[in-house]
Amino acid sequence: MFTPKDVAEYYNTTLNHYERWWNLKKSLSVHFGIWENGIKTFAESLANTNRVLANLAKITESDHVLDAGCGVGGAAIHLAQTQNAQITGITLSSKQVDYATATAIRLGLSNKVSFHMMDYTQTTFENESFDVVWACESVSSAQNKSDFVQEAYRLLKKGGRLIVSDFFLTDEKQEDRHDWIRKWQDSWGMNNLVTSAYFISELVTAGFIIKENLDYTDKVRKSAKRLYKASIWGALPSEFYNLTHPRVTRFAKTHYRSGYYQWKALKEELWRYGAILAIKY
Repeated sequence: MFTPKDVAEYYNTTLNHYERWWNLKKSLSVHFGIWENGIKTFAESLANTNRVLANLAKITESDHVLDAGCGVGGAAIHLAQTQNAQITGITLSSKQVDYATATAIRLGLSNKVSFHMMDYTQTTFENESFDVVWACESVSSAQNKSDFVQEAYRLLKKGGRLIVSDFFLTDEKQEDRHDWIRKWQDSWGMNNLVTSAYFISELVTAGFIIKENLDYTDKVRKSAKRLYKASIWGALPSEFYNLTHPRVTRFAKTHYRSGYYQWKALKEELWRYGAILAIKY
């Protein structure tokens, strides 16, 4: 299992990879894009993911949102610009905090968004500080999913919403003959994936009411295939770099392979992409 320190190392040492693969300076996104009718480009699909989740959570200008695992701040900036909401973003990565903060300053949004280095399973915020907790492809990094769920419940006000989108195992007892899921997790700094049913059971145990449980697997398939192609194109230069730079960091050394592994796992229907909306009553 990866510790929070390991996860921070992963994002700190692979930020330059995302700049190339995900057109980070333009998209500000490190998540999968959701492709729907009218979406024509990868950049549009990335923006659409933020739009889909914002609509599900019904985020308005009166909301204070915690972006738990905020990456380089793309979702926070999107919500500030489109919903006029107040956003606090937290991440384990110091480089992501710096990147997101610099972007917010450049865009003149420092009064609407702020970014901090913090563990979303044990934050320093007071009880019932937020109207919405937003977690886009971040809970998969948690060692213990229930720790995240319980902290989100503590931080939300009564009637507050938790919106989560992430990768989930298709079945707890599925056969993974080639170990694609474990290889994907190891090369992407992820901890063990769980099924959506397991995650929902943790939410219910904590006291949440489930309002939506949606499957977007088919709508992220193009994003998954794009990542697969990037891993193929990047294999030769990456291995050459590894050969000529023997001190390359552990995650940077194998990161390109994650695209291959996740696609193989998807082709064998070993994981699904879901969005869950839960309410604290």
